Amino acid sequence: EAYIHFVGVSPERRGEGLGRQLYERFFDDARRAGRTRVRCVTSPLNEESIAFHEALGFASERVAHDYDGPGEDRVLFVKTLT
Repeated sequence: EAYIHFVGVSPERRGEGLGRQLYERFFDDARRAGRTRVRCVTSPLNEESIAFHEALGFASERVAHDYDGPGEDRVLFVKTLT
């Protein structure tokens, strides 16, 4: 498995495909390293992030309550690399 901790794109550059390019580069590196799955997390309140990850082929496994401390729930995502 591979875990991607954070990818951030400046708000004025969003919509240009930079986030997708960064993720695709990470997926390529993970494949070369022999990984078959990628995991990541995001806030259940961040609808744009959830939609972005789903568009990249991530599936939501579950919401982990108190993942980052009390009241800090996170959506756990996984993507199988082909």
